[in-house]
Amino acid sequence: MGTPVISAALFLLVLGLTWAQNPLKKHAAPPKATKTQCCDDVRALKVQVANLTSLLEELSKKQEADRITLVKQVMELEKLNQQQEARVIEAESKYSEINNRVDIMQFQAMQGAPQTTLDAIYDCASLYNRNYRISGLYKLPKDEFLGTPELEVYCDMEKNGGGWTVIQRRRVGLTSFERDWKQYKNGFGTINGDFWLGNENIYRLTRQPTVLRIELEDWEGATRYAQYGFFTLSNELNSYKLFIANYSGNAGDSLRYHNNTNFSTKNKDNDKCVDDCAQLRKGGYWYNCCTDSNLNGVFYRHGMHTKNTDGITWYGWHGPNYSLKRVEMKIRPQNFTP
Repeated sequence: MGTPVISAALFLLVLGLTWAQNPLKKHAAPPKATKTQCCDDVRALKVQVANLTSLLEELSKKQEADRITLVKQVMELEKLNQQQEARVIEAESKYSEINNRVDIMQFQAMQGAPQTTLDAIYDCASLYNRNYRISGLYKLPKDEFLGTPELEVYCDMEKNGGGWTVIQRRRVGLTSFERDWKQYKNGFGTINGDFWLGNENIYRLTRQPTVLRIELEDWEGATRYAQYGFFTLSNELNSYKLFIANYSGNAGDSLRYHNNTNFSTKNKDNDKCVDDCAQLRKGGYWYNCCTDSNLNGVFYRHGMHTKNTDGITWYGWHGPNYSLKRVEMKIRPQNFTP
């Protein structure tokens, strides 16, 4: 019995020594060198992340500084642009005065002669027919026979046959068109810049059969026009109601929706809508309910011209959210012949 017990003990002793020399791999501890290398890699990654974070912060600060600088430059350019536009207007005014001085002196000298309905100076077409062919500022004399007061007007004597009396212009943006009834009645603005000639003056000028031409320009430099073979206004008692007919052109007939409507301003709501269209569209116009066009709306400059519905709009061309860069409305008699 002793021999098997000794043999078993020897077997167990050998097995234990073998296990001690060759432990199972799943319990083996990682080499010390591997642990050290892993920690070094982690520290290196942390350093890289910190460096990248710092770099991103610096780039962000620089980007913000560049943005502020750019905004300042844009504002400065806008200011310079406005100053340049003002200089251009002033130069145009002086140029017009120089070129028209002799003609106007001759024209005023003729006013002492008796007039009839045939030779009365009624509008720019009348001046054109007397061979005044230079575009610019003129003074239409007071005429007792026609019952018209002295009136300063801008005459377009060159485009589309000439003889046009300009009744509205938007091109500079320094004149607000959010005015009251009296201002729209009498007129406002600068004849060589942005202006409204006045509903009372337009009413008098359209007592004869009249053509209306509307010229439009967008911020990309493209141009369109709308022309109406018949255009007239009622008197003030009838709220300067608009009547138009016989559209032609390539801008779209966006004034037709306003036909047979009264003129409205911020203090006199004559539109055909529950809403106060003059308040909503911030101008004076022949509002219906409310607009297919809004030529007396807010002048929005390039960059802001597609963000509002109260701008200088013409739905037939650019829709309700595009404010145009330039608009000019002008009239002349239907029987005018260049």
